Amino acid sequence: MKKISILFLILLCNCTFLYAQQFSITGVVTDKKLNEPIIGASVVVKGTTNGTVTDLDGKFTIQASKS
Repeated sequence: MKKISILFLILLCNCTFLYAQQFSITGVVTDKKLNEPIIGASVVVKGTTNGTVTDLDGKFTIQASKS
């Protein structure tokens, strides 16, 4: 019984860890007509307050969760 309880606890911790994982999203924001990078554009994960701003090349990296 003790082994089953320990195994259950380990599985529960692993499931919680996997659910809360975050990943990086990278990209480039460009002007559609001129095809030039947009400097200082705000990029926000929909439904959150998690955001960033593009650099001088229009590039950004932002962290997001799967949930």
